[in-house]
Amino acid sequence: MTIDARRAAPGWQFASDNTAGICPEAWAALQAANTGHAPSYGADAWTERACALLRVLFEHDAAEVFFVFNGTAANSLSLAALTRSYQAIVCHEAAHVQTDECGAPEFFSGGAKLLPLRGAGAKLSADAVLQLITQRDDLHFPRPRALSLSQPTEWGTLYRPDEIAALSAVAHAHDVAVHIDGARFANALAALPGVTAADLSWRAGVDVLSLGGTKNGLNTTEAVVFFNPALAAQFDYRGKQAGQLASKMRFQSSQWQGVLESGAWMRHAVHANAMAQRLGSAISALPGLRLARAVEVNAVFVDLSATAAAAMFALGWHFYMLADAGYRLMCSWATTDADIEALVGDLRRVAK
Repeated sequence: MTIDARRAAPGWQFASDNTAGICPEAWAALQAANTGHAPSYGADAWTERACALLRVLFEHDAAEVFFVFNGTAANSLSLAALTRSYQAIVCHEAAHVQTDECGAPEFFSGGAKLLPLRGAGAKLSADAVLQLITQRDDLHFPRPRALSLSQPTEWGTLYRPDEIAALSAVAHAHDVAVHIDGARFANALAALPGVTAADLSWRAGVDVLSLGGTKNGLNTTEAVVFFNPALAAQFDYRGKQAGQLASKMRFQSSQWQGVLESGAWMRHAVHANAMAQRLGSAISALPGLRLARAVEVNAVFVDLSATAAAAMFALGWHFYMLADAGYRLMCSWATTDADIEALVGDLRRVAK
C-alpha cells in the first residue's frame, strides 16, 4: 500500500495539526545535527543560528529567544515572566491558556489569576479589555498585569494588526504587558498577505510571543520570543526550574534552522491554509451541511448533528467538538487531496 493510500483511509488526519509527523525539512535538520559532539544547553552553533534567523524574521535585532518543549511551557512561562502571584492575566474565555493548560499559567506564576472575557468569534475587543482592567483598583482584587491573545484563536479567527495595536495601546496605557499565544502564528501570517511577522507582533505592541513549531511540522520545540528584552530578565532560570532547558538543545533549534532557511516554515503554513479552504469549499457544496464560520486559517468548523458525527467516528475518522464553535477539522503541512476526498466522500454519505 502506498503512503498516499494510507493517508486517504479514515484516521487522525483532521483531528489536529499535531497528529501529522515531522516535516521533511525538520527531519533533515535533525539528521544533520546528529553528528559529532557539540556544547550543551544551547551553547551550540545551531541554536545561535536559529536565534539569529528568528531575529531576522521578526526584524528585531534585540529580541531575546528561548526554546522550550511544548506550547504549555511557552505560554505559561511567558505569562509567569510578566506577572506576580497577586496579579492577573486577561484572556478570552475560549483561550487555550484558560481551557486547555490544566492551570499551568497559574501554577508557574505562583497564583496569578486568569480573568476570562467573552468576545465574538473568540476574540477580545479593546473596549471590553479596557472595562475589565479599569473596573477595580483596590487591594481586594488582583491587578491585571498581562493580556494574552490567541493568534489565531481557538475558533480559527484572526486578529489583524490594527486590532492588536488597539488592544496593545489599551494594555500599555495601564501597565499591562501583551502576550500572544502563537501556536499557529505561521498560519495567521500566511492568511494575511502583505503583513510581515513584525507587523503582526512587536510593531503592533506585542511584548512576548509564544511561537509555535509543533503544529507546523516540528517536534518538541517551541520558541519564546521577547520583543521587550527587559521582560526576559532571568527567563533562562525560569525555564531551567520548569524542566524546559534541553541539554542537547541542538535537536530543538536545528529544526527551526531547517524550516526557516528553506522557507518551509511559511510554505507549510500556506499549504495547510489552502487545504482548509479546499475542504471548506467541498463541505459547503454538500447538501444538508454548512460551515459554522468562514475559513480563515487551517481550521474548518462544520455544523454536524450528533448522529452524523457518530457515524463519521464509526467509520474511523477522528475530530473534536469545540463548545459553541462546532466540529473542528484541522489541516496540516501533510494534508493531501486524497485525505480531503476521502473525508468529504464519507461526509456526503453520512449527510444523506
